[in-house]
Order: sequence, then structure tokens, then C-alpha cells
Amino acid sequence: MNGKAPGTRTRRQRKTDEEGILSAAAEILERRFQRQGRITDPIQAADVLKARVAHLDHEVFGVVFLDTRHRILAIEHLFEGTIDTCEVHPREVVRRSMGHNAAALILFHNHPSGEPEPSAADRALTRQLKQALALLDVRVLDHLVIGGRRHVSMAARGWV
Repeated sequence: MNGKAPGTRTRRQRKTDEEGILSAAAEILERRFQRQGRITDPIQAADVLKARVAHLDHEVFGVVFLDTRHRILAIEHLFEGTIDTCEVHPREVVRRSMGHNAAALILFHNHPSGEPEPSAADRALTRQLKQALALLDVRVLDHLVIGGRRHVSMAARGWV
């Protein structure tokens, strides 16, 4: 025995359980999202992506790859970072886009602080990726920054 009352769970065990539940919820939302066949509502896309990354304690940068009719080809986390930064390599985003034969995409990343306001670096990265992908006729539809239950759409702000 470890001296703890039966049924007492450690903080780490509770966190692991919560992550498992959130991961299962994200999978359910993602399957529902993919069954619809295409992206029709940016709010719906944000909800699916929130379920994927809002609970993480480190930054993750990902991409929703889309075909010419905005049907989902894949959703991938491409880069993982620390609590307040994530190094993104444009060549890898381009490479994965070509690998999926994507015509368009939605970029996303989380801010573990819970504050979804895009930084100047986030905006600069979006411009850089948009320019690189435009050379290959791949359109960047949006870049969603997710902070807890909230998100910011860079497209809605005219930054994409």
C-alpha cells in the first residue's frame, strides 16, 4: 500500500484521465466534421480544433489540408513547442501540403496561456506561409489561434 486512501488519485492521474477524455471528444468531433465532407462553417472548424489543442500545456502548430472543394484531406499537428513558443518550418508545411495534394488549408495553433490574441510573430509567419504556398497555388484560408475556449480568426481580421 502507498498510504493513500482507496480511490484517491494523484494530480498526474487526474490530468492523464482528463487528457484521455478530451482526446476522445476531439476524435468524435473530428469524425463528425469529416463526415460532413467539407468545411462549410469557420466556427465549426474552430470548435473541432479547440477540442484538439485547447487543453495542451505546450504550443502545437497544425494544418487542416483541403482539396479544391474544401473537403478535408487530413488534419495534422506538424510542430510542437514549449509553453510559449513553437518553431515552424515553412518548407515542412509546403512539403506536407504537396504530399496531400492540397489546394487549400487552414493553419492553427494554440496559446497555452489561454489568450488567443495573435502575436506579431504569428502574423509574420502567416504572411510567410501564405507567400510560400501561393507559389504552388495552395490557398491559405485562415489561421486560427486558439486560447482555451476562445479563438481568433486571422481571416476575419483581414490578416490572411
